[in-house]
Amino acid sequence: MRNGLRYTLTIAALLAGAASASAEPRHIYTTMVLEAFATKVECQGIDVAYQDLVQKAQDMHLPDGTTEKVRNAIAYMHTGGKMGQKQDDALMAEVAIATQAIDMDQRRLGMSNWCEEHKKTLAGFIRPKG
Repeated sequence: MRNGLRYTLTIAALLAGAASASAEPRHIYTTMVLEAFATKVECQGIDVAYQDLVQKAQDMHLPDGTTEKVRNAIAYMHTGGKMGQKQDDALMAEVAIATQAIDMDQRRLGMSNWCEEHKKTLAGFIRPKG
């Protein structure tokens, strides 16, 4: 397991180093969006505040349409291509790395602890259903 984390971090570092400086914030944003959607799926009674994610992308000076591209990439990857749309290779790699990191965090913390932690850290992007 420790080697898996080291491998994932090495791949992430290589991809981050290969990406342009303007793409780095997108990787951070991609991880945040995936965490928000994972919280919606994995944690009971949570919904995603999509418009707040769009606002965050604007605040990070990401190009218009970034939220939708990230959402489509996540949907495509997590449904085996049945939903969403495949995006450029760099974005698909960002989603894959974020998926691995979130999966490892969920296993490390346990799902209930992971949910509680992310309800706090994603407070501006998720909300209770209803």
